[in-house]
Amino acid sequence: MHYLYLGAAIFSEIVGTLALKSSEQFTRPVPTLVMAVGYGIAFYMLSLTLKTMPVSVVYAIWSGLGISILTLIDIFYFKSPVNLPMLLGIAMIVGGVVLVEMYTGRTGA
Repeated sequence: MHYLYLGAAIFSEIVGTLALKSSEQFTRPVPTLVMAVGYGIAFYMLSLTLKTMPVSVVYAIWSGLGISILTLIDIFYFKSPVNLPMLLGIAMIVGGVVLVEMYTGRTGA
């Protein structure tokens, strides 16, 4: 169940961040409200996730996947320029998240 909460936190954070971009510095009420609700849900879901998972793992997965997915949305939807260092950076973030998750709670890693 904790991964469901974490997935909801990641999704909500992405929605909140995209709404933040659309809010035009909080001058548009609907995107501003969506941003606030998105971040509120994200933090609530994170609090539920933290009941069963260590904060270091939760934060690594939440921030790493959030950054990676938002970067891909920025590239493919908003048509932001992309270069090899950006792609390598995303790959390293995802790889780091995978490693953290694989070795969480194991000794000798």
